[in-house]
Amino acid sequence: MDDGAFDASRSAARMRDADAALTGLRERFEPPGDGVALTAATLGAHGDDAAATLQRAVDQWRARGDGAWTNAEPAWADYAELLGDRVAGLIGAKPSECVAAGGSPRTIARRLVTGFRRAADGDTVVVPEGAAGATGEEPASPVVTVAADSAGAITPAAVADAVTDDTAVVYLPSVRPWTGQLLAVDAITEIAHSHGAYVGFDLAHSAGVVDHTLHRSGVDFGVWSSHRYLNAGPGAVAGLFVHDDNADISAPARTAWLTPDDPPSTGAAASHAAEWQHTPVDVYAAAPLFGALDVGTAVGITELRAHSVALTWYVIGLVDAHVPDCHVRSPRAAERRGGHVTLTHPNAEGVARALDARGVAVDVRPPDVLRVAPSPYYVSHEDIWVAVDELETVLSTGAHEQPPDTDANPP
Repeated sequence: MDDGAFDASRSAARMRDADAALTGLRERFEPPGDGVALTAATLGAHGDDAAATLQRAVDQWRARGDGAWTNAEPAWADYAELLGDRVAGLIGAKPSECVAAGGSPRTIARRLVTGFRRAADGDTVVVPEGAAGATGEEPASPVVTVAADSAGAITPAAVADAVTDDTAVVYLPSVRPWTGQLLAVDAITEIAHSHGAYVGFDLAHSAGVVDHTLHRSGVDFGVWSSHRYLNAGPGAVAGLFVHDDNADISAPARTAWLTPDDPPSTGAAASHAAEWQHTPVDVYAAAPLFGALDVGTAVGITELRAHSVALTWYVIGLVDAHVPDCHVRSPRAAERRGGHVTLTHPNAEGVARALDARGVAVDVRPPDVLRVAPSPYYVSHEDIWVAVDELETVLSTGAHEQPPDTDANPP
């Protein structure tokens, strides 16, 4: 990415930050503690904008009560489509193709897979190994799994080997949580369509940090979450994408809503994507996303992606230069890497615990995975330099071998 030798000095990190167009965003966020939070792949940081729109909903409840469903600004009944319209711009979709939705991303995915499987000529559902839980509702779908290669990557060739003319749906993650690999969305979509199958993606680890082109690429459907790179907070609303070309596919029947009939209506026209909602959005789960999107849409996904690529590349460069005891599992090519870097170490839990004691938060996935996720909204190059410097110290001093302090967090 850079020309010349890699400069691993702290002063070079500060120079990179001085040149970074998004550095000013940090002032709108408040990561926990006084250290470095590299946990955006699990939960984005608290933001003033998200907190403000959550408080707005609380104030509307106080002032308007039940009337806020239809006469607040914005009306609670319109949250799902208003938010879908705005998220669409961050994932390369049309507004009519996106809607926020109640329920967990996994529940939403099962509903989508079920509906598209029923509409397909084939019968089987292709998923990654270990992900059979997202293969639809009853009756259970016959499953074919895609195996990762020796580097932990899912390649288009592997997908091609798994897809046949009996395939109904291919459902894969856009970014693999354990490796940080960004899948070849366009190539996989083409493979699925060549066999008459539908294709969908779990966008949990890419929405808000990868510059997708879902509409143009012809992806049939997708599910997104907003508590990670969209910074909408814990329990934040999820949502879905359904391509306009699939507007005639019928969603499975709804089994729950606000009332036995429909939710309150403001008279706004519903998009075809809204037909795939299973339950209404929770007002307080959805309200923070309005503020979070004020930030994301103002910056634009192109700039966010470019900054994210620079940050993850910097993680890789520093680890290569200073931490030989950790292996970089994530792809090194920017076009194949999502918003986080996966490192491996035999004692990942001990390393994460020792880093936390030094004010550096990373995700740990036992037994050997450390997930380093620098949000482009609020993480700087100098933050990463500090984190890797602490990682080097932890490993060189053996701090990761110390047993956990059982008195540190009493019940």
